[in-house]
Amino acid sequence: MMPANLVAGIDVATAAVRVAVCDPAGTVVASAEQPLPAIRRPRPGWSEQDASAWWPATVAALREALSGTAGHGTVTAVCVAATSGTVVAVSPEGSPLGAALMYDDRRALAETKIAQAAGCARWQRMGVTMTASFSLPRIGWLAARQAGRPWLLAHVADFIGWRLAGHRVPLDWSHALKSGYDSLDGEWAGEVFDALAVPRNVLPDVDRPAARGGDVCAGAADQTGLPEGCAIQLGMTDGCAGQLAAGAERPGQFATVLGTTLVSKGVTGTLVRDPQGSVYSHRHPAGMWLPGGASNTGGDALARWGGDRLAGLDRAAAARGPSTVISWPLRRQGERFPILRPDAVGFTEGTPVDEADAYRADLEGVAYLERLGYERLAALGAVRDQPVITAGGGARSHVWSVIRATVLGDGVAVAAGASTSMGACLLAAAGTIHPDLTAATSVMVRPPQMIEPDSATRNALEDGYRRWTEALRRRGWLD
Repeated sequence: MMPANLVAGIDVATAAVRVAVCDPAGTVVASAEQPLPAIRRPRPGWSEQDASAWWPATVAALREALSGTAGHGTVTAVCVAATSGTVVAVSPEGSPLGAALMYDDRRALAETKIAQAAGCARWQRMGVTMTASFSLPRIGWLAARQAGRPWLLAHVADFIGWRLAGHRVPLDWSHALKSGYDSLDGEWAGEVFDALAVPRNVLPDVDRPAARGGDVCAGAADQTGLPEGCAIQLGMTDGCAGQLAAGAERPGQFATVLGTTLVSKGVTGTLVRDPQGSVYSHRHPAGMWLPGGASNTGGDALARWGGDRLAGLDRAAAARGPSTVISWPLRRQGERFPILRPDAVGFTEGTPVDEADAYRADLEGVAYLERLGYERLAALGAVRDQPVITAGGGARSHVWSVIRATVLGDGVAVAAGASTSMGACLLAAAGTIHPDLTAATSVMVRPPQMIEPDSATRNALEDGYRRWTEALRRRGWLD
């Protein structure tokens, strides 16, 4: 067999850098993972990470993955997907000038009000409500601390791209959305940056995902093992990349990526606007729209149970059946999708019979939140016409998938091998080893496995969802 042209997808997540190397058929021929430093929370609402750790972890993950590709071919293109809304101030040479402000950092409350007021007409047209979870207010906060010295703005994706190319590269419009990029007019919201006293020359150029952002330079090739001249294709945020890897890339298709958080996104032909601000729309590389949102609840809800116990708890939850209590397993204050409530806190109503009952309630609570999200999207006009495609670590739990299939009512389709790094591989392949993203997806994405609703538990879970939404209404969190 002749060696193939390969692509590499880099996922810079919260806790680790993950790399997948794929052949043109979508087969992962090698992969690797390297840890990142733990998030620091020095004050309430603050969330930081050492940005200087991103590149060494990426180098180590690439070298390990590429060491396993011997005989399979040569990497033709590479792409980076990362957390949405993480930003850092860097020197003109690209070195971090401080900690990165993470996607869940909420320190810039004053700047949020300024950004919303200054761009009110633009945000209404875009269907965006500025909140402290967006990176744009944090950019204003950074600018105030960098006043008087030269600096540039970087996101995770263009920070790694800069290292790969040896010079600054454009940012894709997916990672740029929460930073004040207007995907309708194709420009930064200049009036808002002026109001926040952010110099416009600190902002990167922006281009579409899957566009060529540069080539791997000799220095990066020597460090990583990538070939010099390898194409650097622009990426998308982790949620969008995961959606592509799940196979949801045509209008009417929707996907839930159930990782640390729950991200639900779909594809529509027209822009969806949410006056409440919990739903926002990324732009598809082909110009369509990807409405959805990211919850603060998800797989993180199970962290209190201990990772080594989950398989046994899954078996116990499956044997027990529907929980006797209702739970919203939100682990810290504040929710952003499908409701926007900074004051929301997790709760359990009732006393669980045993540990399996309590665990099952957490699984059901996340499923209820997912259903509420899709009902919210449908009310705004983003209607799915087929079962939800699902990916992420939570999708590996069969009992959780059955619960979600039953709560959603029409099943879930579990995507095979879908991950953020696989989504980055698809974007790397688009326009390089395949003509475009549609062609790459049709060849490289595996058919999902359908999980049907459980008729025996349908009525109990319908009642649980009714009681769960009533609990939100009593707390004033749901109209």
